[in-house]
Amino acid sequence: MPLEVEVVSRVRELYHTENARMVIIPGSEGEMGVLPHHTPLLTTLAFGELRVVEEDGKTSSFVVYGGVVEVRPHKVTVLADDAESVGELNIERIQAARERAHELMEESPSDEQRSQIVQELRRAEIAAKIQARVAGRPFQSVRTLDDANDGV
Repeated sequence: MPLEVEVVSRVRELYHTENARMVIIPGSEGEMGVLPHHTPLLTTLAFGELRVVEEDGKTSSFVVYGGVVEVRPHKVTVLADDAESVGELNIERIQAARERAHELMEESPSDEQRSQIVQELRRAEIAAKIQARVAGRPFQSVRTLDDANDGV
């Protein structure tokens, strides 16, 4: 029996399927794989790549920036603080965010500003790393929820 998987951020639902065979979660204690009939669990998300492997073998990837995951025997619900599909990543925008963060750090920001800049730089670095890693994977799907609804 496959897993139902739902990936939701604060602003929108990014993904939903009822045909996943595995979910790989970037947990706060490391990566965790979830298969059907998994023991119920509630855990926090780290910044990283969330992967959903569907029954047909295609993998959908998302960059998540914190949040929580609820695992039940037949359903995984990802409630991300912020998230985006790897297919939505724009390498030019990521590079611009990196450069902007480096420039702002050179302006001697306050401690609060420095914390925000470091957070933005961390997000850009993670997104760039995941985008590069996914680009080299075979059978990578960049299907989004909107793509899935086109056939309806």
